[in-house]
Amino acid sequence: MEFSKKIQELRNKNKLTQEQFAEKLYVSRTAVSKWESGKGYPSIDSLKYISKIFNVSIDELLSNEEIIDIAKNENTSNIEKINNLVYGLLDIMIILFIFLPLYGQKIGEKFYTVSLISCTDIGNTIKTIYFITLIFISIIGIVEIVYNFIDDKKIRIIVNIVSLIIQTIAILFFVMTRQPYATSIMFMILIIKMSLIIKDNFNKKKVL
Repeated sequence: MEFSKKIQELRNKNKLTQEQFAEKLYVSRTAVSKWESGKGYPSIDSLKYISKIFNVSIDELLSNEEIIDIAKNENTSNIEKINNLVYGLLDIMIILFIFLPLYGQKIGEKFYTVSLISCTDIGNTIKTIYFITLIFISIIGIVEIVYNFIDDKKIRIIVNIVSLIIQTIAILFFVMTRQPYATSIMFMILIIKMSLIIKDNFNKKKVL
C-alpha cells in the first residue's frame, strides 16, 4: 500500500480530521492534504511524530527508498534555506553602502573616498536616488529572510528576482555616475547571489 493510502487509513481509524491531525503534527492542513493525495511526503521530524501518534514504525509507513528520498529532499531543502538566508543577509548589508567610504570626493588637489552621507561632490538628486535604492534593496533583504522562515517559496523567488533586477540597475547607475568602488563591491555581491541561485538549482537537479 502506498504511503498516501496508509496515512489516510491510519487517520480515519483514529477518527481524526485532516485539521486535527495537522494540529497534532504542528503542520498545516494543506500539508496533510498533499501527503494523502500523493503529492508530497512529511519531513523526518513529522514522520517521527506520526510514528508516535499511531504507534507504528517508520518502516511500516515507508519503504527504504522512500525514506532515502525524503532524507535527500530534506537535506536539499535545508541547504536551500541556508543559501536564501545568506542571500537575504547580503541584501540587508547593502545598507552599509550609505556609511562606508566608497564615494570619490576631491578635497583640495587630492581625491579621497568618503561615505555617501559625507560626500558633497554628488548632486542632491543623484544622492537621493542612491539612498532610495540602497534602502529599498535592504528592505527586500528583510522580506527575503521573513519569507524564508515562513517557507513561502513562491513569494521568496519573486522577491529574489526583484532583488537581482534592482541591484543590476543600481550597478549600472553607479557605473554611469562614476563610482568605481561602490560598483565593484555591488557587482561582487551580485555574483555571490547568482552563484547561490545556480548552486540551489544544481542541488535540485541532483536530487531529481
